[in-house]
Amino acid sequence: MLARLRLLLLTFWLGCLTAPTVQAVTVVIVSSERSPAYAQAADTLVRELERTGWSRHDMLQLTAAELAGAGVLTPKLFVALGAQAANALALAPLTTPVLCALLPRSSFERVLRSSGRKASSQFSALYLDQPLSRQLGLIQLALPEARRIGVLWGPESKTQAPTLRALAQARGLSLLEADVGQGELLFPGLKAALEGADVLLALADPQVFNSSSIQNVLLTSFRAGVPLVAFSPAYVRAGALLALHVTPEQIGQQAALIAGGVLQGKTLSATPLYSQDFSVDVNEHVARSLGLRLDAAVLRTLLRQREAAP
Repeated sequence: MLARLRLLLLTFWLGCLTAPTVQAVTVVIVSSERSPAYAQAADTLVRELERTGWSRHDMLQLTAAELAGAGVLTPKLFVALGAQAANALALAPLTTPVLCALLPRSSFERVLRSSGRKASSQFSALYLDQPLSRQLGLIQLALPEARRIGVLWGPESKTQAPTLRALAQARGLSLLEADVGQGELLFPGLKAALEGADVLLALADPQVFNSSSIQNVLLTSFRAGVPLVAFSPAYVRAGALLALHVTPEQIGQQAALIAGGVLQGKTLSATPLYSQDFSVDVNEHVARSLGLRLDAAVLRTLLRQREAAP
């Protein structure tokens, strides 16, 4: 009898150890990694949700690597920060909505292609990069004499070419375009895009703009007398004239706003969104060398006012 009881207890405890753990949380934030940018976005997201009445205990933070061992999660919303986290959630058999943030449009589209998903109210995004109309608006504010814009297209950014052409034409601007295909050298395309251009617009594409290429791009554009408008403050520190970007805190704030709506019964936008808030950085040394006096705060305010105008 005693031996049978011991066997039943052993079976029960083994069952407890192997059964999946159900965690009762409302929002699960999955970060690609624990670097400062991801931590800043996640902390801001949690803080903003707390400010609107949600408890920190309602939220669970994980990395993509920890997701598989997290047990059964049944939140009302998953928030993926970064491409790795978005990919992990895209491949999971979830019925809960997923908001992907802190990743550029090209990365989100790559996640959709690799997972077979489509953007929908169940799987949507808040892009890290800036809308093309806003980038052209910044160029016209900072460089009102610029009419010819050099653009280098890579495999991932090329899908935006028709939209940029239409927007530029509507603003009386012309594009000097060049392609950099997979495995092709950057310099011939860069030279073609710079020839006759008033400004070079850098659009996020790892084939074109990366840590290995940026110094050559900056040096070549500087020698050609063509300022570079970039998508990252790091490029401004390296020598670009301007950068239009969104900070991790700004992403966290807007992700919290979207998450709050979902928790109140709204659905995610089936169409991925661009961040409403943004930042402008200016390299004052480069601006002075071009005879320009640019104030980042003023440019941001003017750009926001123009976007808010009817």
